[in-house]
Amino acid sequence: MHALMESRTLSVSIGCDHKEVYEFASNPENLPKWAKSFCISVKKSGNLWIAETPSGPVKIEFVERNAFGVMDHCVIVSGTKIFNAMRVLRNAKGSEMLFTVFRQPGIEDKKYNEDIGLIETDLAKLKAIMESRN
Repeated sequence: MHALMESRTLSVSIGCDHKEVYEFASNPENLPKWAKSFCISVKKSGNLWIAETPSGPVKIEFVERNAFGVMDHCVIVSGTKIFNAMRVLRNAKGSEMLFTVFRQPGIEDKKYNEDIGLIETDLAKLKAIMESRN
């Protein structure tokens, strides 16, 4: 049996229609507006996006736009693809944003917990942006 990676699914409730959240959050050009701990700037390059991050440039592959709220993407660092599962779901008249953080091999507790904290901050920023539009 293969060992599974540790994972943690983060969630934030957003008082905004799930379709509006999907439209905004699934557009890579909006990443620097809400995922500030990860993305300083972003530009299209063929089928990929190149994000300037605090650690330098990375390539990102996004799943095709869809009607299911799926925003999965792979961040490519030094040729290694890191899978990120992200979804927006309907929650009554609002939405629920989910992001599953997989602990990569060799990542220590401190770094994993720091990454979780950064993503929580980014999700809170997304919530603030979306709720300020209503």
